[in-house]
Amino acid sequence: MASAQPEQRRKIVGFYHAFADLMAGAVGGVVCAYVGQPFDTIKVKMQTYPHLYKNSLFCLKQTLNKEGIPGIYRGSLPACAAVVGETSVVFMCYGLCQKAICSLFRVDKPENLTTFQNSCAGGTAAFFSSIVLCPTELVKCRVQAMQEAYGNELGSVKKVGPWQVTKNLIKADGIGGLFQGLTSTWLREMPGFFILFGVYEFCRQRIAPAGVAKEDIGPVPTLICGGIAGTALWTLIYPIDVIKSRIQVQSMVGAMPGFGATFIKVLKTEGLPAFTSGLIPCVLRAFPANAAMFITFEWTKNHLRAIGPQ
Repeated sequence: MASAQPEQRRKIVGFYHAFADLMAGAVGGVVCAYVGQPFDTIKVKMQTYPHLYKNSLFCLKQTLNKEGIPGIYRGSLPACAAVVGETSVVFMCYGLCQKAICSLFRVDKPENLTTFQNSCAGGTAAFFSSIVLCPTELVKCRVQAMQEAYGNELGSVKKVGPWQVTKNLIKADGIGGLFQGLTSTWLREMPGFFILFGVYEFCRQRIAPAGVAKEDIGPVPTLICGGIAGTALWTLIYPIDVIKSRIQVQSMVGAMPGFGATFIKVLKTEGLPAFTSGLIPCVLRAFPANAAMFITFEWTKNHLRAIGPQ
């Protein structure tokens, strides 16, 4: 009976830590979404309608002229839902996957996993978070590119918000319509989070002074590591993100082929430059948004774990 009590307490602590990771990921996601939203709007517009904008600055000026300040924050609600859903699930699953890898490779605790093992945990966690992310990001992308897709046909695209887009999607294609672009989301997220967590953990290990654990490096180094990891992620997976955005946005004005066919079509008709359209605002967003996300996640997680069962 005595041996059962420590085991039960271990399960309670494990459950609470997963809950803390979930909540910390959600808080980090909110910060990430609002720090990066203006850059993300420009990115999506340039990815899906590159022929309308010669560069990022021109796209920003045109958006402000036509839609005002609210234009660069269009899709903020679904963006926040998308990032919160993704980060809360991915950070919770990341912690669980770390523990699973510890058991598989007989490592005593997650802090002692190698960079590659942490990368594998991140990539696996992204499989689950993509299912949550896809519907909300689909709606976000469509709201952001509504002006370019329909022009003045809707009278005023400002009246078409995320709820109307969601209802139209379900009415036209059923619940399954919310998962348009899921395959390309998996193709982006799994290698993306393999890179993100691998680079983040690697940077924390390298930046930590001798005798200091990577968890104790402080806020500024954590910000730097998070920013570097986010920049590495988006730079390396950006072409996949272009295809995903094309599928999700252009399918609202006509059928769009799958990932492979879309890739070939874009390559043939627009060439390689199309796969870097919008890269600059994406990279400019990646550093501050991911830096803010990681520092918020780490602080919230540590605080919640400190006040919870030990």
